[in-house]
Amino acid sequence: MIIGTAGHIDHGKTTLVKALTGVDADRLPEEKARGITLDLGYAYASQADGSVLGFIDVPGHEKLIHNMLAGATGIDFVLLVIAADDGPMPQTREHLELLDLLGLEHGAVALTKCDSVDADRIKAARGEIEALLGGTRLQGSPVFAVSAPKGEGIAALRAHLDAVAAAHRARRADGRFRLAIDRSFTLSGIGTVVTGTAFSGRVDAGGTVIIAPAGSTGQGGLKARVKSLHVQDRPAAYGQAGDRCALALTGDFEKKDIARGMWVVDPAAARPLLRFQAELKVPATQAALKHWTPVHLHLGAVDITGRVALLEGDPLAPGATALAEILLDRETIAVRGDRFVLRDASAQRTVAGGRVLDCFPPSRHKRGPARLALLAALRDDDPAASLRLMVEQAGAGIDLLRFAANWNLADDAAAALWRAAGLRVIHAGDEQTGFSAAAWQALGEKLLAALAAEHQRAPDMVGIERERLRRLTLPTLARAAFDALVAELLGAGRLAASRAWLHLPEHEAKLAAGDRDLFGVLRPLLDAQPCGPPRVRDVAKASGTAEDVVRQLFRRVARAGELYPVAHDHYFTADAVAQLAALVAELDAEKGSARAADLRDRIGGGRKVAIHILEFFDRIGYTRRVRDEHVLRDTGSTHAWINN
Repeated sequence: MIIGTAGHIDHGKTTLVKALTGVDADRLPEEKARGITLDLGYAYASQADGSVLGFIDVPGHEKLIHNMLAGATGIDFVLLVIAADDGPMPQTREHLELLDLLGLEHGAVALTKCDSVDADRIKAARGEIEALLGGTRLQGSPVFAVSAPKGEGIAALRAHLDAVAAAHRARRADGRFRLAIDRSFTLSGIGTVVTGTAFSGRVDAGGTVIIAPAGSTGQGGLKARVKSLHVQDRPAAYGQAGDRCALALTGDFEKKDIARGMWVVDPAAARPLLRFQAELKVPATQAALKHWTPVHLHLGAVDITGRVALLEGDPLAPGATALAEILLDRETIAVRGDRFVLRDASAQRTVAGGRVLDCFPPSRHKRGPARLALLAALRDDDPAASLRLMVEQAGAGIDLLRFAANWNLADDAAAALWRAAGLRVIHAGDEQTGFSAAAWQALGEKLLAALAAEHQRAPDMVGIERERLRRLTLPTLARAAFDALVAELLGAGRLAASRAWLHLPEHEAKLAAGDRDLFGVLRPLLDAQPCGPPRVRDVAKASGTAEDVVRQLFRRVARAGELYPVAHDHYFTADAVAQLAALVAELDAEKGSARAADLRDRIGGGRKVAIHILEFFDRIGYTRRVRDEHVLRDTGSTHAWINN
């Protein structure tokens, strides 16, 4: 269990920690010289069962709130320190307000310096403390009267802390590993060491982690290996959520590259962000919060400037709660559920606190009813609730890897959630898209309805090209999901394919008898040079047919699926296109892509024709252009039409 002190300056926090542990948590020479705590201090105490109590001692000065918050965000239990002679002071109240915003509910009060006052003053101080804690999360916490220098009351307080620690339920170690760095230093023979509290997951000695965000711009991350680690000041094979960890790291970086506020995370959790949406509360003692207020964000051990964009209510009244977006001036790491505090632009006053809800907010329609409903669902600690609403809202499916990252779900937990929700999961490389059963069925019906409408509009066309049908079905639908949908409908016999065309099984496009006869006369001119056929004007000239007659005929034949308009007024037969598609597939297999020069060498003719052919394949979705190369789309089904 991690215990954090809190309270006004000179109320005896460090002295109390030393009395409880035997360790002076003031480690800086300036702290020892001035007799005040300037930065976070750490101490540990062994328990009878072999476990260890960890203490984080925080500074009490009003100008050092940023250091206090860096230590307070990872603790399990609050030890609020109040001097009997002074009673609650300004920083006592401010620290208590901050602890309340951070959601800390378990604690005790140490009433220090009791040897310097009489019994009446101690009784009065207890009354002041009771009034102070009323209405806060720490209301009803026990109060222990102590004199740390004399050791009076220390045994009773320590016994209480031991009992609480024995009953304390360790944090679950699920999710991916995340540790907020609050200190970094170099040790001779060991190298770079970082310390902090593990927020989630587990890390093993020898494991690979990412230090993020990193770099002068705050972007990216540093890859590192955990050479060794200490947990609660003892050597350990692993550390997990709730532990105070010291990690000895090795990698292509130096100690100067690492600073307080960075994170050590599982590589899959290294997703730096510049904005997130959250549930925000303004303390009743503070002023109303206005839209676009500049703030300091304290999350984990970081202090970053940014702004608040209110999504509902402007201004946000004292004591009120609302949804908001936090926009940051540099990147950090966060997941849903992380607690944070906002201070004003001068870092002198607390303006709000809250809880992260969504680390991947949309850039549009942020205040729409559907979006606000989803954020409301994200307040529920069960991810299944927001998952249900998200798949209902998203006709094009949801990015499951982003959902898992937002909730910090490990692979096994995420897969179990998808199964429990009955999702249709589409895999495409490193991406996963999820659909509810109802949404997937609705997409299929929408695709078939689009086909039926197109058949009615153009009965002489054999069908629709894949890419055009995807846009008619749902423009935002990912190609991998569309291909899976098409494959499913083809397998069920509800959809049919004729080369590059998709159509309903009962649909059949036929040429009129006159068109069939004329095309029979003109086709040999195209077959003579299948990979470089004459253009419309050349066919007209060679056959003695009016150019406009040839053009209109070829358009009707193309709608019937026997010709393809590869370029303007340049038609290739379906057999020739199938042959060219096979050549492009061969080039892709041999060289990793198809280039115009290589295709020209295979078919003869000019480079311009080869470019038109490759651009045609890009257009219909058979290939995709990557600079000057054309790469076969890896969908598993784009080859099927070649031989149909």
